[in-house]
Amino acid sequence: MEETNKKLLNRLKRSEGQLRGIQKMIEEDQGCMDVMTQLSAVRSSIDRVMGILVAENLKACIQNPADNAEEQSKKLDQAIQMIIKK
Repeated sequence: MEETNKKLLNRLKRSEGQLRGIQKMIEEDQGCMDVMTQLSAVRSSIDRVMGILVAENLKACIQNPADNAEEQSKKLDQAIQMIIKK
């Protein structure tokens, strides 16, 4: 899990840098298409982080099932809802 967290944090830091770059682009009146391209890249990166988090949650839920079957089912349903909302 520590390795996954490190990868997620690196991806988020990259997205943060991209967002700062987008702010600068807007301040410098860069073209709309260039700004949109960068915004799309940030969105894709964030979507990837969300996907990894949900996948890790599902994997943990399956590998370490709850003692209570109802609680286990609830956790799985929550993970599925996170995927569907996307």
